[in-house]
Amino acid sequence: MTASRAALLYAGLLCLLYALIPTLTFPNPPLDVVEGFAWGRELQLGYTKHPPMQAWLLEATYQMSGGQTSGAYWLSALSAAIGYLFIWKIARRLGLGDWPAFWAIVLTSVTFYFTLPMPEFNPNILQIPIWAGMVLLFHRALDKGHLLDWILLGALAAFGLYTKYFVLLLIGTIGLYALVFADARRHVLTLGPWVCGLVCVALLVPHVTWLRETDFLTLQYAASRSKPATSFVGHIFNPLNFLAAQIGNHAGLFLVVLAGLGWTGLKSFKDRIHQPDLRPKPSDDRFLLWFAFIPLAVVLLASAATGNEFEHMWGTPMFVLSGVLAVRFLHLPALWPFPRRAITAAIAIQAIFLTVIFGQAVLEPHWKTKQTRIHYPGPEVAQHLEALWKDRMGTELAYVAGDMWSAANVTLHAPSRPSMFYLHDQLLSPWIDFQVVQQKGLLIVWRGEQETPLPEILQHYPDAVREGSKTFSYQASGDIPDATVNWLIIPPGEVSEGPEK
Repeated sequence: MTASRAALLYAGLLCLLYALIPTLTFPNPPLDVVEGFAWGRELQLGYTKHPPMQAWLLEATYQMSGGQTSGAYWLSALSAAIGYLFIWKIARRLGLGDWPAFWAIVLTSVTFYFTLPMPEFNPNILQIPIWAGMVLLFHRALDKGHLLDWILLGALAAFGLYTKYFVLLLIGTIGLYALVFADARRHVLTLGPWVCGLVCVALLVPHVTWLRETDFLTLQYAASRSKPATSFVGHIFNPLNFLAAQIGNHAGLFLVVLAGLGWTGLKSFKDRIHQPDLRPKPSDDRFLLWFAFIPLAVVLLASAATGNEFEHMWGTPMFVLSGVLAVRFLHLPALWPFPRRAITAAIAIQAIFLTVIFGQAVLEPHWKTKQTRIHYPGPEVAQHLEALWKDRMGTELAYVAGDMWSAANVTLHAPSRPSMFYLHDQLLSPWIDFQVVQQKGLLIVWRGEQETPLPEILQHYPDAVREGSKTFSYQASGDIPDATVNWLIIPPGEVSEGPEK
């Protein structure tokens, strides 16, 4: 079998399984997916937490599938598949052979972010093909100087910024590379980079306009979620904690490398690694090292300087070159005495993670004593609440207010797909036309045993108490506690215009 066919078989089967297992076993989508579907229903140019691309893609799958939610799992698989394709092309462009390129895909695939988190399609997962694609296009543009590559790079950069502003880190890394190294700097005075920037900026105009109109809502949210250090220790601990998490993310890669080496390979590794080999161009090694480590270094320095605690999952797209890096500088698979052991180890690691995903859906409820997202009875809750609304008001449910999980599940699963009025706050829900809400009325929903809504809702209705409550069994056999859902109907004309003073 050729290396290209092996890569296609391995990556294709892997992506299929990571999509198929949650499609067949998850009764309800995970949090980020439910949230994305609720946003996507509005088709805005931005949302509370993120730019709009993840939500747009989820809404597209919802419409194309006739209201199914499983499209999220296939979007994750597609993101990984395109990422693997780009990784193959990057490896080949950097002078590696077909079989090293195959192993670059395998070693990348066993890093943690390409395994267990895959069913939760979110902006981090979507960035995987964006980062890999931008690195590939930039290398092609530097190598060939074709204007089309620069145009595509600008378009993909804009797509990335419509996904998550974290892509700015990669854009900055590209820009700095172009300024630091002479062979890249010679392109700065050519048309390509300027057209690239112009394309990116032009495509971003609608989103930037939306940001201005919403008083930079997503940036405000990001600032509110910032976790600054409370002491000097945080300036040291937080970057080290992030670094440790990213090293841990590579545990699968380390295990596969060691499996291929075995004790025999480890004993002779120091001697064999210095043997002459067909080295790629020094500039290609420099390119690989730059994009493998500069983004991580910037994040660590920013964390140390500000003391901020960055989310570990932000590292998801930063390591798309880890497999290429390992293959190139460990001279794999040439220095492996036992390549069959390496592929066996990779398959075993994937089998473990796929089994964990299956177990979360099917087996975990038998010993889980806490409520879980993927077993939440979202469809049953939503249909019950819409039926109550129709019985009482005689109209379809149009708006639902509450916390993200409670309201978003109703938005996703109710047949009428009501708009989510997140926390009854127009600033957090800029798609809301208050006059229309006043005309159609509002359903307030929350979970738990408390008789009153969330504090944010009570600001609008100080005397509010639940109108009704019902317990729903989770969509799993086992001992997961029932979900208690409470509701309050606000008839047309009685919707609060603002918090009580």
